[in-house]
Amino acid sequence: MPQEFVIGLDIGTTSVKAVVFHMNGKVKAEAEQLNETYYPQTGWVEQDPVELEQSAVKAVRMVVEQAGIQKEDIAAIGLSCAMHSIICVDDMREPLSRALIWSDGRSSDIADRLHQSDGADMYARTGVPIHPMSPLLKLMWMKETNYVPYEKARYFMSVKEYILMKWYGEIVADYSMAAASGLMNAETLKWDEKALELSGVTVDQLPKIVPPTETLTGLRAELATEMGIAPETPIVLGAADGQLANLGIGAIAPGEVALTVGTSGAIRQFTKGYRVNEKRETFSYAFTDEYAIIGGPTNNGGIALQWLKDLVNYEGGYTEFITEAEKVKPGAEGIIFLPYINGERAPLWNQNATGTFHGVSITHKQEHFVRAVLEGITFNLYQIDEALERLAGKSDTIFVNGGLARSPLWLQMLADVFGKKVFVAETHHSSAWGAAWTALVAIGKAESFEQIKETVVLGEAITPNQESHQTYQEIYNNYKNLVQTIA
Repeated sequence: MPQEFVIGLDIGTTSVKAVVFHMNGKVKAEAEQLNETYYPQTGWVEQDPVELEQSAVKAVRMVVEQAGIQKEDIAAIGLSCAMHSIICVDDMREPLSRALIWSDGRSSDIADRLHQSDGADMYARTGVPIHPMSPLLKLMWMKETNYVPYEKARYFMSVKEYILMKWYGEIVADYSMAAASGLMNAETLKWDEKALELSGVTVDQLPKIVPPTETLTGLRAELATEMGIAPETPIVLGAADGQLANLGIGAIAPGEVALTVGTSGAIRQFTKGYRVNEKRETFSYAFTDEYAIIGGPTNNGGIALQWLKDLVNYEGGYTEFITEAEKVKPGAEGIIFLPYINGERAPLWNQNATGTFHGVSITHKQEHFVRAVLEGITFNLYQIDEALERLAGKSDTIFVNGGLARSPLWLQMLADVFGKKVFVAETHHSSAWGAAWTALVAIGKAESFEQIKETVVLGEAITPNQESHQTYQEIYNNYKNLVQTIA
């Protein structure tokens, strides 16, 4: 019987999602296991790797059951994973610590110090901006504070490598996960000597670096039974969620940008080779030995709108709250919002940044603030895109997904601010589909990464209003000037 399905397993911060796809990208079934996050001290953000591994097993089992397919029908499983986690593991391959995840801020002081010393050099070597999200800085914090799990550790790895180690006994990291650690030299695709020196870690304590198409087989029979798959089912490493979100939405050609806005957000573009900018505004993470993805993540997407909704005690739904902004013309009648209420990654890379409403008067009402918050979120993304264009040239098309992409008002605002056509993918599983497609490339059932475009269904283009675009250009200049006062 032909193998008709492929699974994308997306190990995210909020949840682990498993999606069964037909070979053409159509979703057959999906399952989700929520993740618990722990906050043992102020600024510390952790997850339990044992719980995450169990969630991954359960998600695969659930989705196979929900799809009603036989294990022989599954061609492969591809993995996607959130970046920037780090776990201390002992010589028995058991975790000594929880996973310190991307939002953990305990190394903020080290980030400030590194900015003043080796920050520019380390960014140039690794493509990872100096920020507490980086596992490099987390390891430096462990080293300097005599963190007991660090001192006892035989290995250091991300959540994805931990799960694969438990499943196969192999300790391997794909290019993108290794790049996001801040420990890999972006030009050689090997562990960087200076990063190792700063972190106090040796090469033999880190995973072997491999391409995204690296394939593992021979799952333990009892584990395969628990997951509902055959032991010989190929599991392909895939990449980090950002790279795979671009791939899964079809934003892989020159001039194509993918933009994701949920609670947080990111804007990314594939490029040939490794590229960083002098202002250190963006990241550059390897995907294959030829292609990298450049971009910038923001801490402040939908979370800023949710904050405002809670602040004004709005009792209606999220959609209704956003439509309040329809009552106001572009520019929110003079209010400009700097959206850094949750610190900020790109383009500032300043965890201590704070948000600001500028230009508030007694005549402003709730709808003005809603409009200003939406515009502030969008201006921040636009500023990141300007940095991308300095590296990769002008973009002409924006592919969008995430929670805010369900708002027609915001999609039009996005097109108007950027002055470009905006397309929304019909699937909300771009990272999972990117992971599944990488698996198909790895096992020879897809000819190339580029061929995925034949499977991506996009909605009708949202075209910018040129008059609104000109208005937003003037407001954006004022926004940038305000940003300079806190950058």
